[in-house]
Amino acid sequence: GCTGEIVSDQGLIFTNHHCGYAAIAGASTVEHNYLQNGFYAYNKGQEIKSGLTVQFLDRILDVTKEVEEGLRGLDWAERTKKTGDVFKSITDKVADKDNALAGRIYSMFKGNQYIMYVYKTYRDIRLVGAPPESVGKFGGDTDNWEWPRHTGDFSIFRVYATKDGKPADYSNDNVPLKPKHFLPISIKGLKNGDYAMIYGYPGGTNRYETSYGIKLKTDIENPSLVQLRDARLKLMYEQMIKDPAVKLKLASNYAGIANYWKFFDGETKQLKKFGTYQQKQAYETEFLKWAKGKPAYENIMTEYAKNYDAWTPYSKQRTYLAEGILGSTLAAFASSLTALEAVMVKPGVSSADIKKAVDAAATNRKTFLESEDLPSDEKILAVTTMKYYSDINKDQHPIGFYEGMKATYGDLKEETTYKKWAKDMIAQTMILNDAKWSAFVVNPDANTLQADPAFAYAAAFLKNYNSKYAALYTAFINKNAELGKSYMKGIMEMNPAAAKKMYPDANFSMRVSYGNVKSYSPRDAVQYDYVTTGKGIIEKYVAGDYEFDLPAKQIELMKKKDFGQYIDKGRNDLVVNFITTNDITGGNSGSPVIDGSGNLIGLAFDGNYEALSHKIAFDKDLNRTICADVRYVLWCIDKLGGATNIINELKLVKN
Repeated sequence: GCTGEIVSDQGLIFTNHHCGYAAIAGASTVEHNYLQNGFYAYNKGQEIKSGLTVQFLDRILDVTKEVEEGLRGLDWAERTKKTGDVFKSITDKVADKDNALAGRIYSMFKGNQYIMYVYKTYRDIRLVGAPPESVGKFGGDTDNWEWPRHTGDFSIFRVYATKDGKPADYSNDNVPLKPKHFLPISIKGLKNGDYAMIYGYPGGTNRYETSYGIKLKTDIENPSLVQLRDARLKLMYEQMIKDPAVKLKLASNYAGIANYWKFFDGETKQLKKFGTYQQKQAYETEFLKWAKGKPAYENIMTEYAKNYDAWTPYSKQRTYLAEGILGSTLAAFASSLTALEAVMVKPGVSSADIKKAVDAAATNRKTFLESEDLPSDEKILAVTTMKYYSDINKDQHPIGFYEGMKATYGDLKEETTYKKWAKDMIAQTMILNDAKWSAFVVNPDANTLQADPAFAYAAAFLKNYNSKYAALYTAFINKNAELGKSYMKGIMEMNPAAAKKMYPDANFSMRVSYGNVKSYSPRDAVQYDYVTTGKGIIEKYVAGDYEFDLPAKQIELMKKKDFGQYIDKGRNDLVVNFITTNDITGGNSGSPVIDGSGNLIGLAFDGNYEALSHKIAFDKDLNRTICADVRYVLWCIDKLGGATNIINELKLVKN
């Protein structure tokens, strides 16, 4: 999920381009390639159904007392089982289907507090505008998580409702939402040191993590994920640059994989650079000194050590399953058919239940085929299956799978073995053969499904994990949660004064961050300005390049300095991006950056590479939030896109 902001009295929403990416790609065809060429609705009749939903926060309630009363007297295992029922009993009290209101309870401070957020969800959301991808994703993966940056990362949507303002499904009878408030937009400009506030829904941090968790992440989990995603991305990219249709098909999936591929690589490097593991160890030593003689806390670190020792030998295997084996879209879909298999082999199952499960699988297959690119997926299957063989302990392999491959295709240390196997599997599976699939749907049979090579492959790895390791992982997670609650409580008791200033980890609930527009020095003899300008866009521009190309019209306008009312007079240029000291993370994408007068000045869209440790360790000196300057957003809409109708809908603050 992302964050967006209402900017007009007609339900207009600004968010990031990468937040609207799937909707833009979904609305595009090769003939009408809105992803590549951009799109603006010049009247409301041209706006496009997006399939997105928008949630507005209605109210916030502390329900800690109710949750704890519902779980009183239970041990941790029983608490874990019952928590969902207790949450539901509380959220049911605020649920209002007619008004699309629903409550969601968030655990704060690792289960030491529970807060319920009540949301109203609107379902008719329409695409109003987006710049060409070369603008909205300018710099691509090369510039991702980097400063200086020159990206027009924005897209525009509109919320529709019934005539009386209620949420409703898409309908021609719906009208633009009349919001309670919308943000005026300041085009006055920025100075170094200006106040900046960000509202949004940050998705996840773990700033009270232990040294044990950091070691597992930096030594095993992150390097494994980065290596596997790197392999998949290269194989997808090879096909995407050959064919615009393939690029459209894979664009959204590729962007999602790439975003956190670079993040986890940078996170590992920064955590090691800053010695975060050693810092956590030092803090834990102090905690143990304080905890001595306190039965509730003195054994916590010993229990953490035991828990990590029990799970760590299997951690890499879990990552290789999720990011490697199931990184193939064919394997991922085939693995979903284990649910169909479970229905078919159930004793006494009715033909009606089988038909229902088969129909659901057929619907999912149609969706899968729309996004499947066989040339890249065939290579992904071969590469990831070989990596699993070479990198995962042999005693954790699915029994018989690799032995069978060796008997049919040859030496398991040779790439050609896996290439031949993948080619045959794709040729033989009914999943990719309409005639075979149709025959199966007409006469569904468990033996036919189990004999399918793609299903047999995915099921072998999935069942291997589920039968031997899933319970170990669940036990690991549950024990960590139990220890985490106690450790967090102890931290707050150890230093009550500091506890008053502590904030809970991000969890997709609304948060506010305050900071300032501010330059920074990432290393010796290097000083970064707090803004980037059109001059930098021209400097980076490479005609025809996959990441640094631009529309010819933009180059022409920029060379003429045709910036209109959006010009920064002090620089005699167009300010493109700026940086602030605000604290954000994934989920904040699209968040409004607001000045001290409550005006929108930018859209948060990224963080800087030097502070990619921020989910675990926030560095107040180096951390920067990268924002699209709202003047560049408006210039793209107005001068580049010609959508003056959108500009006229906004409230601009000029002085």
